Amino acid sequence: MASRDRYSRKLECAKCGAAGFAEASENDKGKGSNRGFTIDVMPKGFSTERTSPDPAKHMVRCRCGNVFAFKQKTVYAPGSEPRD
Repeated sequence: MASRDRYSRKLECAKCGAAGFAEASENDKGKGSNRGFTIDVMPKGFSTERTSPDPAKHMVRCRCGNVFAFKQKTVYAPGSEPRD
């Protein structure tokens, strides 16, 4: 059985500031199209909008309705930085 890489990633909504940590995993030697990417635990207030074996194409929906890619550099509009 192949081993899996497990990691956490902080999800932040650029629209409302909601944040939480998702637990994800993918195949240990996953390169190219067969990475075997899955989100094992999604933080409260977030859900999967569209699944994909590629984390850059896996879309997440925030409770406010904002949709963004799981692997995305967070970019905030001026004056709308995340709340503490």
